[in-house]
Amino acid sequence: MYNILFVCYGNICRSPMAEMIFKDIIYKNNKRYMFSCVSRATSVEELGNDIYPRAKRKLDSEGIYVEKHVATQFKRDDYNKYDYIIVMEERNKRDVIRIMGPDIEDKVHLLLEYTDNLKDIDDPWYTGDFDTAFDEIYKGCVGLYNFLLNKEVDDEI
Repeated sequence: MYNILFVCYGNICRSPMAEMIFKDIIYKNNKRYMFSCVSRATSVEELGNDIYPRAKRKLDSEGIYVEKHVATQFKRDDYNKYDYIIVMEERNKRDVIRIMGPDIEDKVHLLLEYTDNLKDIDDPWYTGDFDTAFDEIYKGCVGLYNFLLNKEVDDEI
């Protein structure tokens, strides 16, 4: 089983969107037995808060089930609990490394590394553009899913 942790700044927009989208992908493909995922924040500003209402509305409008969510912070020991720590932007990557120390096992990756469009996913809390954020996160989640499925096949050979 792959344990995946999605991380953004506040854990109310991008990372919970990624968590819900990835869960939707694995549920629809009957692969729940292969994956586990959650999300975290690098900051303390939104701890305890639910997913941001506009992010929730966007997920709902796309037919993505939104589980109960409580923003929680990334902790140093999370590094040992997860196989992949997927961040939304370079700033998140720097913050995760600041919290945990060196990424000696190469676990920390940008979500869009799994697409043909390597870039940061802009924070829709600031931009107001939840459509673009959703599209980029969805493409990244599909890319990550396919990467891990292919990795599983390669590992069996």
